[in-house]
Amino acid sequence: MFAAALRRRDLPLERVRDRLRARGISVGLATLSYWRSGRSQPERPESLRAVDALEPLLGLPAGTLSSLLASRRPRGRAARYDPEVGRRVYADDPYLREALGDERFAHFNEGLQSTVIHTTVTLNRHRAVCELATTHVVRARRNGVSELTVVVAMDDLELPDGGVAFEVRYGESARVTRLPELGCLTADILFGRTLARNETAVVDYTVRMAGATTPSHSYERRVPAALRAFLLHIRFDPGALPAVCHPYFREHVGAQARRGARLVLDASHTAHLVPARCAPGVHGVHWEWPRDDDGKSADFGSGAEN
Repeated sequence: MFAAALRRRDLPLERVRDRLRARGISVGLATLSYWRSGRSQPERPESLRAVDALEPLLGLPAGTLSSLLASRRPRGRAARYDPEVGRRVYADDPYLREALGDERFAHFNEGLQSTVIHTTVTLNRHRAVCELATTHVVRARRNGVSELTVVVAMDDLELPDGGVAFEVRYGESARVTRLPELGCLTADILFGRTLARNETAVVDYTVRMAGATTPSHSYERRVPAALRAFLLHIRFDPGALPAVCHPYFREHVGAQARRGARLVLDASHTAHLVPARCAPGVHGVHWEWPRDDDGKSADFGSGAEN
């Protein structure tokens, strides 16, 4: 993004350095060159100030560059899993606490560390989320872990029995509890065996909602620890395409979202989010529907996954 913006504005790095310096921000040519090539990313406070100053300089909307940055890369002992980071991401989310109960919330997946998450969200012709498919790779942080708990918030969970289905493809089975009053369901997915410390497991599950009709405008994933890979893939019905689509990031539940550059739908009518470095936080995609004949936008529900 930085390199493309420089080419579009035809700005040499020397001029960028000088303009930053005029704003009281000192960044060397070598550092700017590393950012342009992707060899390194801004991390120090002075560098993050430079990112904020670069966006108007390059004609980019506020948050375009900063939304692409992960948190400071862990080094040495800091690379170890830190449960406090996860707790900060959830920020004592009352919705999640009510769904799980105090005891389960306090120990939410504490024996596991997620490494790879791939989620595909499918919307139907009613602009409603009708399917959510997730592949989730986890690593045991201690001996004896045998299940993964997920909490999925989706619209239309009040459909009659049979209208909502939770299917496990990889994993032995799942104990599912529907909580329509909270607009979510919880599932304890069993691995079918007990993991030893540092062993990995792959779970794959799909939630289907036949007859969903409540339009949605976003979907997000709460990520309590840095991931090796994260993909959020949104599939739109060819007859119900959004007017605009953007990724966003929040440092924790309830924090203000930083919106990224506009996503362009591909030939299959899909948009996707793949952060270069998936930092702890809330990663999501938001879309806006074309306005109806009354000039009103049909933005209503949204979904989330923990």
